[in-house]
Amino acid sequence: MDALAGLLDGARARSAFLLRAVLTSPWSLRIQDRAPLTVVALSRGVAWFSFDDDDPPARLGPGDVAVVRGPAPYTVADDPSTPPRVVIHPGQRCTTPDGADLHDVMDLGVRTWGDALDGETVMLVGTYQLGGEVSRRLLEALPRLLMLARDSWDSPVLPLLAQEISQDRPGQDAVLDRLLDLLLTDVLRAWFAGGGAGRADHARDGVDDRDPAGEPPWLRAHTDPVVGRALRLLHNDPGQPWTVAALAAVTGVSRAGLARRFAELVGEPPMTYLTGVRLSLAADLLRAERDVTLEAVARRVGYGSAFALSTAFKRVHGVSPAEHRARLCGVA
Repeated sequence: MDALAGLLDGARARSAFLLRAVLTSPWSLRIQDRAPLTVVALSRGVAWFSFDDDDPPARLGPGDVAVVRGPAPYTVADDPSTPPRVVIHPGQRCTTPDGADLHDVMDLGVRTWGDALDGETVMLVGTYQLGGEVSRRLLEALPRLLMLARDSWDSPVLPLLAQEISQDRPGQDAVLDRLLDLLLTDVLRAWFAGGGAGRADHARDGVDDRDPAGEPPWLRAHTDPVVGRALRLLHNDPGQPWTVAALAAVTGVSRAGLARRFAELVGEPPMTYLTGVRLSLAADLLRAERDVTLEAVARRVGYGSAFALSTAFKRVHGVSPAEHRARLCGVA
């Protein structure tokens, strides 16, 4: 598994929030649901994305798709000058700006929401509502807002999602979760492969570690014959007791040479990068395999004991592995 495959494999929706939004101008939605990641595909009309700073708004046209990284609030509207008329809160509760509930007013049927079934704007919206559904490393690799133009990608998943989103069949939630995962994977794979071509880069809420072409440094490093091989070794077998010397021996360069070249291309030392890979994998395992013991997870990701994993996990994530798992499982 390469780094990009491992990154995209981390998205796992669980009863994700999915709907078809149909709106009539003038409309404006204030999104403050604190969701970690949201995918918006525009079927018809125009939508403008604005953030709470001085950056110019970004326009989404028919056939375009946007991925928004949370949890910062933002506004989606028919025009940047339209003031918010609906506020989306955590849990996807919707109200007017002064707090009046709009759930019943804007319910247009099965997973269909808006102000009129014949509205000129139609958006498909999929939201990962829990941080554990999307890997931390994936979120860190993305800008605040990326946009993929209609003519820069072609995916069979989007029309299938559009067809299934208003269906109400047994097991439909599970089907839609997997379709959302596939759509996100398709979008990000096309975006990464194009070096960010056709995107609007709005990663302005902090330091963006991408180059002007839009690729995160570890992705560019995969093309390097030495560092790329080292990265594949780390991702293919993160549980091995890797050292810089061992990686250097396999890649055929000196220890100092590998360490220097890796840091230059990836942006961090090999062992620091490996720690991130191991802890991201541990977080995914804790979420996906809820019966596996912490000791077993530690062994699979390269830690000698549950205590060693717990110490490293809490240092990076701010909570213990047990607390992380309890949050994902909804246990107090």
